[in-house]
Amino acid sequence: MGEAWGIPLRVAPDREIAEEWALVLVTEGMSPSVWRTEEGFVLGVPAEQAEQAVGVLAAYESEAVEDSHEDEEPAGALHLYVGLAVGGALLAFFFFTGPWNPVVRWFERGSADAGRILGGEPWRTVTALTLHADIKHVLANAIAGALIVSAVCRLLGTGLGCALVLLAGAGGNFVNALVHGSLHVSVGASTSVFGAVGLLVGLAVARRHRRGTSGRRAWLPVAAGLALLAMLGTGPRVDLLAHLFGLAVGAFLGLGVAFAVPHPPGSRVQWTLGGAALVIVLYSWGLALS
Repeated sequence: MGEAWGIPLRVAPDREIAEEWALVLVTEGMSPSVWRTEEGFVLGVPAEQAEQAVGVLAAYESEAVEDSHEDEEPAGALHLYVGLAVGGALLAFFFFTGPWNPVVRWFERGSADAGRILGGEPWRTVTALTLHADIKHVLANAIAGALIVSAVCRLLGTGLGCALVLLAGAGGNFVNALVHGSLHVSVGASTSVFGAVGLLVGLAVARRHRRGTSGRRAWLPVAAGLALLAMLGTGPRVDLLAHLFGLAVGAFLGLGVAFAVPHPPGSRVQWTLGGAALVIVLYSWGLALS
């Protein structure tokens, strides 16, 4: 069964770890797959990519070890729990607000209404990330968000990772409002989800630059990010531009943090940044409902 999906490379005890490995390979332009067996979750790639994939994963784990230092967050599965918490929070809030209804106060005051954002209500760029049109919409974002936010937090730390994912989503919504003008309204965490993908792309491009990779291979992560956008970010009733701008803002943030913060901050800074991200969401809703 493994060969039908590709050459098996590794087996993980849970899906989150296997999906994290797969994301690393996707940012390097490869086509991994994950499937379940009695031994656990298997990561595989096409036969022609097997040798390159082994080297990429080894380098990724080597850098993770080199980037660790004494005041870093305690090792463990904290990033997995944070990813699950983000997905769970989106689901819980959806069951509180209900599906899209423009006359309900949550949506009337919190959606990404471009005209109102540009007219002096910038908090909508944040509140809109927590609202969803229907159960399928929120389930897709909760699952994708749990996986991709977890991968970002593993690389940057949970606090910095969450803060940048939020910033990428809000930034994407703001740029989307600038481009669309007044006649546009949207909701959903997918702008932040693609912002998280953009962060992974930016970090991967910076990593390749540090290794001295040049030419087209240096930009393979960008192609991989755009491929994910084409596969997951398009469709009917989908705000493609918001997804694209979230991806772009995330990529720039990823590049910037990779060069400005070569090592993940320590636990105090991580807790401060994570707390600040939560406060920004709560404060934005406070402004929206006041």
